[in-house]
Amino acid sequence: MGQLRKPRTSVDISTPVAPRNTSMTSSMSVGDIAEQLARHESGGHTTHGHSSRRVVTQARRIVVKVGTAVVTRGKDHRLALGRLGALVEQLEALSRSGRQVILVTSGSVSVGRQKLRHQQILNSSPLEMTMEGRTSGCNRAAAAAGQGGLMSLYDSLFHMMDMQAAQVLVTSKEFSDASFRENLSNTVEDLLAANVVPVFNENDAISSRPQNDGAGSDSSPFRDNDGLAALLALELNADLLCLLTDVDGLYTGHPADPASRIINTYCPEVHDELIRFGAGSKGGRGGMLSKVKAAWMAGSQGCNCIIANGKNPDVLLRVVAGRLDGTMFSKAGAEDLMAANKPQANGVNSHNGTPDSAQTEKVETKQMAVAARASSRVLQSLSKQARVEILNRIAEALLENEAEILRENAADVADFQDKISQQLLQRLKLKPQKIQQLAEGIRSIARQDEPLRKVLSKMEIAKDLVLEKVTSSIGVLLIIFESRPDALPQIAALSIASGNGLLLKGGKEAARSNAILHRIITDCIEEVQPDVGRKLISLITSRAAIDELLALDDVIDLVIPRGSNQLVSHIQHNTRIPVLGHADGICHIYIDPEVDMESAKRICIDSKVDYPAACNAVEKILVHSDLASDGRLFQLQKALQKAGVKMYGGEQAAQALGLPAAPSSRHEYGEPALTLELVDSMDEAIDHIHTHGSSHTECILTSNESKAEEFLRRVDSACVFHNATTRFADGFRFGLGAEVGISTSRIHARGPVGVEGLLTTRWLLRGAGHTVEKDSNIQYTHKSLPTGSSQ
Repeated sequence: MGQLRKPRTSVDISTPVAPRNTSMTSSMSVGDIAEQLARHESGGHTTHGHSSRRVVTQARRIVVKVGTAVVTRGKDHRLALGRLGALVEQLEALSRSGRQVILVTSGSVSVGRQKLRHQQILNSSPLEMTMEGRTSGCNRAAAAAGQGGLMSLYDSLFHMMDMQAAQVLVTSKEFSDASFRENLSNTVEDLLAANVVPVFNENDAISSRPQNDGAGSDSSPFRDNDGLAALLALELNADLLCLLTDVDGLYTGHPADPASRIINTYCPEVHDELIRFGAGSKGGRGGMLSKVKAAWMAGSQGCNCIIANGKNPDVLLRVVAGRLDGTMFSKAGAEDLMAANKPQANGVNSHNGTPDSAQTEKVETKQMAVAARASSRVLQSLSKQARVEILNRIAEALLENEAEILRENAADVADFQDKISQQLLQRLKLKPQKIQQLAEGIRSIARQDEPLRKVLSKMEIAKDLVLEKVTSSIGVLLIIFESRPDALPQIAALSIASGNGLLLKGGKEAARSNAILHRIITDCIEEVQPDVGRKLISLITSRAAIDELLALDDVIDLVIPRGSNQLVSHIQHNTRIPVLGHADGICHIYIDPEVDMESAKRICIDSKVDYPAACNAVEKILVHSDLASDGRLFQLQKALQKAGVKMYGGEQAAQALGLPAAPSSRHEYGEPALTLELVDSMDEAIDHIHTHGSSHTECILTSNESKAEEFLRRVDSACVFHNATTRFADGFRFGLGAEVGISTSRIHARGPVGVEGLLTTRWLLRGAGHTVEKDSNIQYTHKSLPTGSSQ
């Protein structure tokens, strides 16, 4: 049976860290303390990189609730002054590290009882204040007597740490008043802005609701300080709630069983049937049941919560450093736990009746998409400058973390050196110049004009009735890509610039590279615009199959695949979500008789050799037969051979030139190899391109301007060039800053897709009380107006 229990030092608690002293927390950052804690950590509880706790390290606004069992001594319920001093030290360290701290404290009743008991002795008062026979009326009197004393103690302790605190007393009934909640929020924001710690307590002196029996049967917003802390965490948009008590957390078995282990992450579907609760708190009103209910209320609504032992040294610092102290209550963490359960043949885990992991992962990815949409709407509402600040910070961070990025990428390459094709391996590798190019590309995106709310057309429909067509974000994008980790920051930057939310599903071969890039980018988003937050961009690393993602057509608006022909084709044929991209990169160069041969050799070699695995690398060169007759084709062949390019022959060239036959008339090599084919005219070349091409990128090499213009006009591909390498078909080289991919579709966006390709449109109508009334009172003008600037 899992349940809460008292700490058992010999089995469950890590070896204590160095003895506390004032200088430790006042002179060191939380990061320094975390490092010192790690050096003293014992086996079994170290999880610096544990995924369920990593999010806690990013918490900026923290609500800390200390229970009666923490602030008082067990025997006589007097205040535990040393423990309170240690708590304030930790709060000071968190505050100095840039975090905002809100304290919810119990203990006023205990302080008041001590005062009133002393007064009873002095005056022989008949007031019953024995611990065994206390009444609710006595508790109210004790609270009235003790609130001032408790706050006076906190004032002194915070003052010793060069900090200020302010008391805020509330009652449950006040939370039903919207104006109260607004005033409360404004007061707290003002206090935090002034670096003052708000200290909350329920005003038990005048509270009229019954004591909490743990059942939660009434309709009160909260029944104890645990509930108050959870309510405040949600009301004040906190990132983390810490409920400190005298227990280590939830356990997997009976407290007396040495084999029982702490439950690091709580999941109601898994644990509710196992948990047994003991008696409520002797010194306060909140029991263990109330703590779990309060913790899950916060955790299930987006504020991560941890129940931990407030008597353990540096517990708050350990929690914020990502250690596995206590039990975490998090909706995402609970879903991860469900996903980790081994599914049975009938789709249900036979041990606890939870759904299988595949279904849970589907729910999780759907929630990621919903969260991305919510974050994107915040992003869309920001000014262009706010989004520019995010982009520039990402560019800086990529350069600052170049060594770590390359180290993680080298590990990926080493792991898959002999497991993937050379084509994929080349796409996987990152180099310093690539990091530099990524940073410059992101800065280029930041320098572009505002893409959102751009007025495309403006029309007067009738007098004082004006209609505008404006650019708008698409919503939530799903990008599925293989190998190419450099695609991740490019796509992220374009999504941020265009105000879109993003789900990323990378290949396992780039797991480390993608993880470090994703962390850097989301860190920057949260640092610059915390209201947008990390959930704008999610990296899907679970076992969720691509087909499960493609089924989420109700929450994902556009899929952009970047990968092999097989991957893209599969996606295009297995989803109802619109797909933007290309399956093949069969790029052609046609060499006309009127050509500068030296220039042609350079362009052909560059088109193939610069990056053979790229989708814009040439795969077939169509050569006019005149060049074979006069020997110029032989010059080209020698140049290609010298550059390391292997040549195959098309249907005509294989026999005429003695080349090995090409694998097919439509083959993408992805390596230093290509097909040569002979044609007798430009018309034949264009027909061949339309028959065997993929509508990606085509080029004509000629000195005849009229032929070039005709080729550019007639060839129906996304990109058509004259006298230039096909490698120019690239978002960065086009001045887009980056690209989410190259589209060969004939709707929405075509060619390299930058910010504009990630936009749609909306109609905005501004009137003055107009009604239709069967159009009888409307005199339509339909007059075009100047568009002006973006709205």
